[in-house]
Amino acid sequence: MNISLGPLLYCWPKAQVQAFYREVADSTIPLIYLGEAVCSRRRQMKFADYLALAHELKDAGKQVVLSTLALIEAQSELKELKKQLDNGEFIVEANDMAAVGMAREQGLPFVCGASINNYNRASLDKLHQWGMQRFVMPIELSKTWLQKVTTPAPSFEVELLGYGYLPLAHSARCFTARHRGLAKDDCQTICIQHPKGLVAQTQEQQPLLRLNGIQTQSAGRCDLRRDIPEMKRLGVDWFRVSPDGHDSIALAESLRQDAGSEVDAETSNEACNGYWHGAPGMVYRR
Repeated sequence: MNISLGPLLYCWPKAQVQAFYREVADSTIPLIYLGEAVCSRRRQMKFADYLALAHELKDAGKQVVLSTLALIEAQSELKELKKQLDNGEFIVEANDMAAVGMAREQGLPFVCGASINNYNRASLDKLHQWGMQRFVMPIELSKTWLQKVTTPAPSFEVELLGYGYLPLAHSARCFTARHRGLAKDDCQTICIQHPKGLVAQTQEQQPLLRLNGIQTQSAGRCDLRRDIPEMKRLGVDWFRVSPDGHDSIALAESLRQDAGSEVDAETSNEACNGYWHGAPGMVYRR
């Protein structure tokens, strides 16, 4: 099993994004997902900017996958999606069935992202017939489900989000803008002021969710590092780190060095791993 770095899900200034990925280029992480996967109104980075970074990462010896939007609502977004698929060099992570359909029509290989509801082996086998090379397990499913769906062993690769804030849902509404009293059409890209999202608490002041524009994330950071040996036994090919800062690069590198061995996990109140163990997602099972 190896380590991948998922797409950056937050809105950062262009210079900060470029600096982050140049640090990634100097790392030992072999597989990098790159692109805007949350909101098309985040225009700090254009597709041409991401493509330039993709070439830099490839020149540094990385395997690069271009991530697509998880919620496509407009013709302009479909046009942008077509540009991604027509890049002529890099495969895409399809996070919406529109991307799957376009890739199938063009006979292009693709990765199926976790935001597509793959809940049984029949659908996975059909997607593989259409060109899926790898699928990312939906974040709310368990190791028991994974064992069932990958028996017998599939001819496609398996990846799961093993470390990072979980993307729980996407909406046509922008909750970050709404929190600031702004309309979505005039959001002023306010999410750039929250580089790790905006934590929403219960009335008892307990962290509950993390607002990231139109995306709702877990307040707690999923941490499945202790389960790496079991994932390896179950045939997981890639353990994904979802980045939220420069520390994510060092963490992914350390996991790559230790993959397959016992790893000490953080025990802070922020950690969660419930979904993997068939429990409520926000709990942490030791």
